[in-house]
Amino acid sequence: MKLELKNSCEYFITAKREFKAVAIDRTTIVDCCDFAWRMVFGEGHHRKHRSGGKQERNKGELFANTFQGKLAEFVTYRELLKRGFTDINKPDTGIYGKGIWDDADLECRGKRINIKSAAFFSNLLLLEAKDWNRKGEYIPNLENGTNQHYDFFLLVRSKPDIKKLLKRHLFFYTNEFDSEQLKEIILGEKWTFDFAGVCTQQTIRYIIGEGYLLPQNSLLNGKIKMDAANYYIQCGDLKEFDFLSGELKKL
Repeated sequence: MKLELKNSCEYFITAKREFKAVAIDRTTIVDCCDFAWRMVFGEGHHRKHRSGGKQERNKGELFANTFQGKLAEFVTYRELLKRGFTDINKPDTGIYGKGIWDDADLECRGKRINIKSAAFFSNLLLLEAKDWNRKGEYIPNLENGTNQHYDFFLLVRSKPDIKKLLKRHLFFYTNEFDSEQLKEIILGEKWTFDFAGVCTQQTIRYIIGEGYLLPQNSLLNGKIKMDAANYYIQCGDLKEFDFLSGELKKL
């Protein structure tokens, strides 16, 4: 269902899903922290702006996004392994320069899974509108000549909120900080995750076609200003993780 619209620009969530915490092991946290550091402060490259966005992201925010995203990939990979899926690629930890990226988060039994990440309190799967065409294809991959088709879209939430954690330690708004101090802060937390829900590419085509869109500069829940336009699905409208597992078992 669509978000509730008030006052022409304020959108409110109506279909929530409770966060059900599952512990993340220390090795995964270390691996994701090291990867994010190398990607942001090493030889890697990240866009300073979201697709269609105006706000320039500093390295503190880029680190938070990279860490959270890679965490989501690893917990999904390990959950699928636990469920007996051995024909699955390990999350890509290659460090890429400008204009090069891994074009699928995970591939299992020939099906491509696009993994989105968010903080534990989030209740929307968001897709930056300028990155997707009406067929539900990822435009940057299309332009790059790589595979643009995804079979499933999965939202993974994590706790604590890495952005709020970095803000508390005055790291979020800076471009320089100490790697060992950062790792100590991250490892001092108890990290958990949940699978907020999954959908197929057919659903993505539907929400794009039906205009499930949060416009740029609109206010989510009356207070969070959207830097870029995003297509959305509410967590309460997504299928459980068991749906993904079940579909893969049929193959």
